Amino acid sequence: MVILHAIIAILAVVLLIILLKVDPVISLVIGAMYYGIAAGLGLERTLTTIVEGFGSIMAEVGLLIGFGVLIGALLFNMGALQRFVELLLRLLGPRKLPYALATALTAVFPSIYVDVQLVLASPLARNAAPALGRRGLGIMAGSVTAGILVGYVFVVPGLGTISIAGLLNIPLAQMLGIGLAVGVATVLLTVFVYSFLVKRGFWNPETDETGTVSEAEQDDSPEAGGTTAVRTRRPHLALALSPVYVPLIFIASGAILSAFDAANSITDFLGDPVFALFLGLVIAYVLSQIFNGRQKTNSSMEEGFSTTGQILLITGVGGSLGEVISATNLADVLGGLFTANSAAPVIVSILIAWLIAAVLHLAIGSISVAAIAASGIIGPVLGQLDISPIIIGLAIGSGALFALQVNSNFFWMFQTMMQVTTKGALKALTFVTALASVISLIIVCLLTPFF
Repeated sequence: MVILHAIIAILAVVLLIILLKVDPVISLVIGAMYYGIAAGLGLERTLTTIVEGFGSIMAEVGLLIGFGVLIGALLFNMGALQRFVELLLRLLGPRKLPYALATALTAVFPSIYVDVQLVLASPLARNAAPALGRRGLGIMAGSVTAGILVGYVFVVPGLGTISIAGLLNIPLAQMLGIGLAVGVATVLLTVFVYSFLVKRGFWNPETDETGTVSEAEQDDSPEAGGTTAVRTRRPHLALALSPVYVPLIFIASGAILSAFDAANSITDFLGDPVFALFLGLVIAYVLSQIFNGRQKTNSSMEEGFSTTGQILLITGVGGSLGEVISATNLADVLGGLFTANSAAPVIVSILIAWLIAAVLHLAIGSISVAAIAASGIIGPVLGQLDISPIIIGLAIGSGALFALQVNSNFFWMFQTMMQVTTKGALKALTFVTALASVISLIIVCLLTPFF
């Protein structure tokens, strides 16, 4: 019955928001309370779990979100994001920009911490969107989704990738090479198919976008007569973007060193995402003070604080729903429904691995947990299967990517930071991850004869 109650809770949240226009925070709490009580947690434990879920998410990503949003606000008012978008448009043109951004997020800045990538990439994507036309935000939002989450499950040092490789004893070098190829191919095909659909009416700006424009964006836009066009002192673009790439370099270096057992206490400290983003914030703050002055810097910080509150609340409540689901035995029930058959044909084994991970992700709302649980189910019989572990590992990663939706705190963080509605997030995030999952599954199946 816990499976049925989980389905009801998730559907209730979606219907309350989309059909009845209930605020997402209220809808999520209602869904979490229903599931906790219906699944047998009891009244008191349900409420306690909701509070604990909110607190654990805040402990995990609260500072990351806050630092990231403040970095974005400061960079915007320095004109750094606008100048970088203009550079990309000159070099690539608007048609290639979504592919370049998605590929960079997957291969150049692989998803070690998806929350960090989102808070750093979303301002860039929003600024680039108008250059792509009326449905530009839909295309850029989908590109961010594909770039971040495909890298998370296929490209080292993504947490999902590392977890799968470790549990299935796949050599990290093999996972790095093959996973990167599968990841890049998946991203390019996903962005192509999704962009095709968006341009043909799949995306509706009136219902899929919030229409929210920050005060900083209004004041600093050339159309508004802002200061971007007349500012005389601006840092070199490479220096202006250092609050973005310095944290990414620190985080990536720390993760890679840890993956190869070469880390120590100093590299762990420097590579910690909280420290790395704080360093990025300090750099952005100092640059803003130098080139924008104290008054505009303080205004940027206030704008960032205002935006952060909304994002933190909805992200935390999304984490509450996930915590309530995790507090039940749903994962064990789902695991008991599947068995890995050592006598199954190769394609059937791939499909089973994909399906186990996909169902676990749909129910639990965590890509990494789904990947780890699926690997645990299949791992014991992997040696008996007539198939390469790398293929099974890629199939699990593909399945764990499937249809990220409302029981994940990332869904609500994405919605608020990309400034799309819940309906828009279901298209640019849930649909795109489902599309990428299916495309990557096909690629994995096509690779099977070579391993």
